[in-house]
Amino acid sequence: MRYYRLPSRERGTDSDALVVVDGEDDAYDLSTASDDLGSFTELARAANASDRSVDAIARDRIPDAESYDLDSADSDALLPVVPDEVWAAGVTYSISEEARKAESGKPEVYIDVYDSDRPELFLKATPSRTVGPNEAVGIREDSDWDVPEPELGVVLHREEVVGYTVGNDVSSRDIEGENPLYLPQAKVYDRCCSLGPCVATGGVVEDPHDLTMSLTIERDGDVVFEDETTTSQMATTCETLVKYLRRHNDLPETLVLLTGTALVPPETFTLHEGDEISIDIEDIGRLVNDTVVV
Repeated sequence: MRYYRLPSRERGTDSDALVVVDGEDDAYDLSTASDDLGSFTELARAANASDRSVDAIARDRIPDAESYDLDSADSDALLPVVPDEVWAAGVTYSISEEARKAESGKPEVYIDVYDSDRPELFLKATPSRTVGPNEAVGIREDSDWDVPEPELGVVLHREEVVGYTVGNDVSSRDIEGENPLYLPQAKVYDRCCSLGPCVATGGVVEDPHDLTMSLTIERDGDVVFEDETTTSQMATTCETLVKYLRRHNDLPETLVLLTGTALVPPETFTLHEGDEISIDIEDIGRLVNDTVVV
């Protein structure tokens, strides 16, 4: 199933709706079936309390839920899950290793990570720095080389994988390339991360390591970059990344772990304010954001 956070259609309310899509067209507002199912985290909490899956809880409540018209879902979709933290992994694809070596004056740092059992993991964003679909992601005013990084996002609740989403790990490549110790400044700033359009569970994403992922960037109506890859090219599995994230780390209730990128625009490319970024991941959906200088 796929879970969206959308504006409520109930008259007289301005709250959000947790909408589940069962199949291609059937959509239901679970928040109309229970006041305790107003968000994906609340649904995951109910599943955890009953030792059942989120899909099993949703199916139980669908008969009591009002149907939801998805015609405007693409334009109305909100941040599908509000994570307490967003973490990210680096150098998980061979292309990202090559790109990081190209941007850095110290390429041996990235070679060592790619060849190591321990992955690169870092705190990417807090809730206030994370935006949803159709919101603007940020590019740093003090950076001259900024790129989107399309990534598969793993959604965890109480340290267990409960779904997947699309993520954009926006990065300032010149800041990171100047010195690897500047990584937090290259990665963590206002509007540095976007997630959406939904959370897709394992019933939809049967194999997270076999998904087509594409990136399109438009400027003034023209496509200025377009490419695609597959998550089968990951050199590090999602399971390994989650295992290392859990080590000696008391995780918050809900978080998203971005799993690295293989779609890196050329060194001659940098984002401009107003660019539109579209990231598609098979079986999950399309995440669209424009850009603003922050």
